[in-house]
Amino acid sequence: MTDARPRNVFVTGGTGYLGRVLVPELIKRGHTVTCLVRPGSEKRLPPGSRVVVGDALKQSTFKDHISPADTFVQLIGVPHPSPAKADQFRSIDLVSVRESVAAASAAGVKHFVYLSVAQPAPVMHAYLAVRAEGETMIHQSGMNATFIRPLYVLGPGHYWPYLLLPFFWMFMLIPSKRAAARRLMPVTLAQTIRALVQSVENPPSGIRIVEASEIRGR
Repeated sequence: MTDARPRNVFVTGGTGYLGRVLVPELIKRGHTVTCLVRPGSEKRLPPGSRVVVGDALKQSTFKDHISPADTFVQLIGVPHPSPAKADQFRSIDLVSVRESVAAASAAGVKHFVYLSVAQPAPVMHAYLAVRAEGETMIHQSGMNATFIRPLYVLGPGHYWPYLLLPFFWMFMLIPSKRAAARRLMPVTLAQTIRALVQSVENPPSGIRIVEASEIRGR
């Protein structure tokens, strides 16, 4: 059951692949949204969101602007992840979640929503390792948190994994492969936005993990 109370939400990555769809949906549903953006990106945000201009890699540029948010949504990530971007995962994804966790915890945020990744998986080991480190940081902070764990989100500009779907459907028919197929099968952009919105609206007590099978089933 969805908690209808409006939330005060602070979003990093609000102009990215997921954020530019999530932010207007949250606003439409009556939530107050503040977005951290780089200088020059303010106009890319939808009307109705509050803007904080800063650097996601430096908490000093945004930590004093999180309050009175009760929910923090971390969407920062290197676009189009690939094994060749291992260094960027550590210099951008990992640094940004470290800074966000510290800033959100100090600001008294009650619920941290983290776009993570399916674990374990046979690919993208550097990416998985960084996201696992991010989850550990959040655990250690003591904040209530939701980890959203898709392996890949299908949508505009992200269509090639559709070619792999027949293999996932085949593996679903094999009992020994079924659990892995459910965990690793790509999800759609719409499904992921729905999962993020419902996570914002239903904060857990402790840590909640939303796997790909649950993202698809919402």
